[in-house]
Amino acid sequence: MTDVELHHHGNVAEIRLNRVAARNALSTQLAEELAKAAAAAAQKARAVVLSSAAPTAFCVGADLKERDRLSDADFMAQRLVFRRAFGRLREMPVPVVAAVHGHALGGGYELALCCDLIVADETAVVGLPEVRVGIVPGGGGTQLLPRRVGYGVAADLILTGRHVPAAEAARLGLVDRLVPAGKDIESAIELATQIAANSPVAVANARNAIRRGLDVDLAAGLDIEDSAWRATVFSDDRREGVRAFVERRKPNWP
Repeated sequence: MTDVELHHHGNVAEIRLNRVAARNALSTQLAEELAKAAAAAAQKARAVVLSSAAPTAFCVGADLKERDRLSDADFMAQRLVFRRAFGRLREMPVPVVAAVHGHALGGGYELALCCDLIVADETAVVGLPEVRVGIVPGGGGTQLLPRRVGYGVAADLILTGRHVPAAEAARLGLVDRLVPAGKDIESAIELATQIAANSPVAVANARNAIRRGLDVDLAAGLDIEDSAWRATVFSDDRREGVRAFVERRKPNWP
């Protein structure tokens, strides 16, 4: 049995964390398998779901028992593996939806932050508690969370290390959709399927414009949007989309 499984639902790939006994604690092996699964999912899917097979957790963060046995050199070697895994997920060429239930803490919540959208069920608890054990978030948390919710909320979460239950997480924008308990994976796959049904060219260009526009002023952002519009409007997808609308049928994206 592997620590990460890859499943397919039509045009949607599901990357499922499967280190169940450890509640998906991030070990070196899990990180290596996650990087490989992300690369494989990106080859064919139009959207990806990151989910968990563990019944009470999405991912509880780094495997501190493993880390306690590492030398400083081993720790740095693991760091490279972890950066590669988080980077592969963050840089996926298609949209990624996290399906979160139970605890998503530390590196576990950072995995969700690497995704475009986070669907959480009512059992979800998120947080970045690294400062409680003498470290700082290292999977992108200090950069991704402020971009998602602003400085104040991010500082509150990161500097206290507190755990945030699902309802408050949804109110603060720490997750995007809140669904009934046990419905996170089903709802995330439905959302990913809805995204995958749209023009791959338009989705990719729109997503790229959103991401690139986060760190520039409005004028520069509008130029980025104009470039995305031009790249899309002269594509075969645009021609097929308009033709399908006129003919009242579903598009067959080229």
